[in-house]
Amino acid sequence: MIDVHYWPTPNGWKITIALEELGLPYEVVPVNIGHGDQFKPEFLAISPNNRMPAIVDHDPADGGPPLSVFESGAILVYLAEKTGKLMPKDLRGRMQVLEWVMWQMGGLGPMLGQANHFRHYAPEKIQYGIDRYTNETNRLFGVLDKRLAGREYVCGAFSIADCASWPWTTSHERLGQKLADFPNLAAWYERMKARPAVQRGMDVGRGLRTPGTMDDAAKKVLFGQTAANIRR
Repeated sequence: MIDVHYWPTPNGWKITIALEELGLPYEVVPVNIGHGDQFKPEFLAISPNNRMPAIVDHDPADGGPPLSVFESGAILVYLAEKTGKLMPKDLRGRMQVLEWVMWQMGGLGPMLGQANHFRHYAPEKIQYGIDRYTNETNRLFGVLDKRLAGREYVCGAFSIADCASWPWTTSHERLGQKLADFPNLAAWYERMKARPAVQRGMDVGRGLRTPGTMDDAAKKVLFGQTAANIRR
């Protein structure tokens, strides 16, 4: 059994989609990031960066004690290696998948997160920030669209690279993007959306939060973090 410390966000959905695709048994442990659950000592013990998701595998391949993994990209690689699925075994195929997982971790996720923040949550409308990150989102969508030309999935066959990137594209309208401008991405988006395991993964924890709502207390928790939050 795998415990998934989770909240329904793009980074959380990556993991539940992968788990559903892989058919692994898991239990969800809610981490209410608006209430500050990510700063609880028991969560920091498995996720020192105070970010969800994190997992605890109670049946690791080495037969040892439960193994915790934090950072969504690392979790995806771990799950692929645990099952021998969603990751090519040949050197070149494996490296392609890892490249695109790292691309999502280092670019798509952080940049889209900043675009969402400046467009919807910043207390002041800073046009430079809005334009900077909206344009970068557009550029990254263009990169993904070009990559998907002539490919059904990001690396040809369905893989953890698709699990990593697709959840972030679901908020394209909030990020000022039109899928019609990216025909290859749009076709991939619909293929992903139609997968039963993707649908199940997106449904996990659907009732935990109300989309589009965030009170001032939650904003303070999410956007006012310093080292003091970790040291307390």
